[in-house]
Amino acid sequence: MIERPLDITSLTKVFSTPAGPYVAVNDFHAVIQPGEFVALLGHSGCGKSTVLSIVAGLESATEGGVIIDGTEIDGPGLDRALVFQSPSLLPWMSALDNVLLAARQAHPRKSLRETRELALKYLELVGVAEYAGETPQELSQGVQQRVAIARAFSLEPRFLLLDEPFGMLDSITRAELQDLLLDLWEQERKTVILVTHDIDEALFLSDRILLMTDGPGARLGLDLKITFPRPRSRRAAVESPEYFRLRGEVIRFLEHHSKQFIRESAA
Repeated sequence: MIERPLDITSLTKVFSTPAGPYVAVNDFHAVIQPGEFVALLGHSGCGKSTVLSIVAGLESATEGGVIIDGTEIDGPGLDRALVFQSPSLLPWMSALDNVLLAARQAHPRKSLRETRELALKYLELVGVAEYAGETPQELSQGVQQRVAIARAFSLEPRFLLLDEPFGMLDSITRAELQDLLLDLWEQERKTVILVTHDIDEALFLSDRILLMTDGPGARLGLDLKITFPRPRSRRAAVESPEYFRLRGEVIRFLEHHSKQFIRESAA
């Protein structure tokens, strides 16, 4: 079967608050192609995670929606795996059992031996197979996040949804996991949506950056194509004149909308 794009169409989300309705996202449109790596970027509070939660099926849209294979989604599905900023591992289970739990849910027809092999495969791919028998409290934050990534890949989903997955990590570990994610993506070509506020992370990892305006009423403000060839080298990317041109374009967009938000708030 030929995969069709993921279509986010006329997406609007309104929250009820004590002060009245709050329009977090207003009329957001995006089409994401199969196998594409897309970053959602914007200032804190602009609605990036709200859009991702609706794509994941954890939140419902007030208007519009998310269409997969011609059908509007109405909840979570095993075709979409989510990785949060916090690893969110079950603390009483080993690293292997955390991954195995997800693998068995996604592949109920496989035997325990087959799902165990699948779980071990992804722990191996993310470089933490040696910690398979240890519980989360015995692991560093970086190793825990590798386990969380292995858990997501063990679902063998079509869509990988990442909500600032490296935000709690130090800069060295963050760079290591960015490289790891890129390697896994090159191997499996999942469709990825990454929420981030890190410009360099978005530039290095993605095929496109979807820049959101500030809220309330956040929308898609700029769809920026990233032109660095793949497979990517971090050094080659940051030494490219194109890198600095694109980075400058992102910064100008964010500065413009930050100033606009301040003006509107003061009015």
